[in-house]
Amino acid sequence: MIKAVVLLSGRGSNFKALLDADLPVTFSAAISNRPDAAGLEYAHAHGIPAVALDHKKFPTREAFDEALIAEIEKAGADLVVLAGYMRILTRAFVERYAGRLINIHPSLLPSFPGLHTHESALREGVKIHGCTVHFVTAALDHGPVVIQAAVPVLPDDTPETLAARVLAQEHRIYPQAVRWFAEGKLVISDGCVNVREQGVSQWVLATP
Repeated sequence: MIKAVVLLSGRGSNFKALLDADLPVTFSAAISNRPDAAGLEYAHAHGIPAVALDHKKFPTREAFDEALIAEIEKAGADLVVLAGYMRILTRAFVERYAGRLINIHPSLLPSFPGLHTHESALREGVKIHGCTVHFVTAALDHGPVVIQAAVPVLPDDTPETLAARVLAQEHRIYPQAVRWFAEGKLVISDGCVNVREQGVSQWVLATP
């Protein structure tokens, strides 16, 4: 069993999906930069230490990340999981946890990094959209891809309907990525991730 710390800023739906997946992981803390984040209440209800670290109380991003590092180290994390964490991490933070810091993003990276991905997908008229689990690097929403899931974009889609279908796939692939990490099956070579498991697929194509 490895120890993982989850960073979140909101409801924590991906955090819930990870807990429901019965992974070989002990979640040693859930930390949020927003004291009112619903995900903290969920952690507390499941006996997981919930830490509110209000970023507004720190003078700089660097000072906040130093406090965040202290909390992560206190929890003894082997893996740091970003689950709807809505802050840009400093280079020092990313480099400290390189190779054990993962994120899920609601697009098929490298397309549509940043915010409002579903609106962007509809505006650009793409026919396939989806989500990506990746190792975090200093470049925003970039880094070696672990697994992706694709969904078709339907003619009558709105940002809300498309987001709902993508979210269902996020809940499917994030637990898989964390399981692979916990089992020591992820290998990064030349900037790409491979899985030490015969016949495994690193992408999912979902039906409407």
